[in-house]
Amino acid sequence: MIIRTVFLNGTVGSGKTTTAAAVGAALAAQDLPHAVLDLDEVRRTWPTTADDPFGAAVELAALRALASVYRRHGATVLVLAGVLEERAMRPSYTDAVGGSLHVVRLRVPLEEVQARLRARHAADGDGAGLDWHLRRAPELHRILEGAGVDDTVIDVAGRPVADVAAQVLHDWRGS
Repeated sequence: MIIRTVFLNGTVGSGKTTTAAAVGAALAAQDLPHAVLDLDEVRRTWPTTADDPFGAAVELAALRALASVYRRHGATVLVLAGVLEERAMRPSYTDAVGGSLHVVRLRVPLEEVQARLRARHAADGDGAGLDWHLRRAPELHRILEGAGVDDTVIDVAGRPVADVAAQVLHDWRGS
């Protein structure tokens, strides 16, 4: 069986993980067998290598293995929360999931992203995580705006996550 995949793309703090959980809940409510993966966690290793600082090779290898397991256990939909910065990488992800790939970018104004990041990192001790994310957010935003990777772009500023998840599913099913 081929897995259909929704890849939620966006800068740090755009709500990818939260939206993926909401999409998963909506799929469960519709009785559709699925799996939800936060690719940040899938590739979290230390140390990283100089030639792969974001762990893309680990991410793809793990995704390939996990998609195979989920497929064997009946999943027909895979929901991914991650970052896809280069159009040239799409075929690698399509190959890893073994099915179709629909990339949806969650777009949020940088001011809102910064507020979300400050809230997320409020309990951090040294602030290093916040500082890194605040630097990375505008850089990644610019990269994603010009990458041409996405099938759909959804402006999510100030919207309830359930509404965003519903639009993700609507746009994905229409593709």
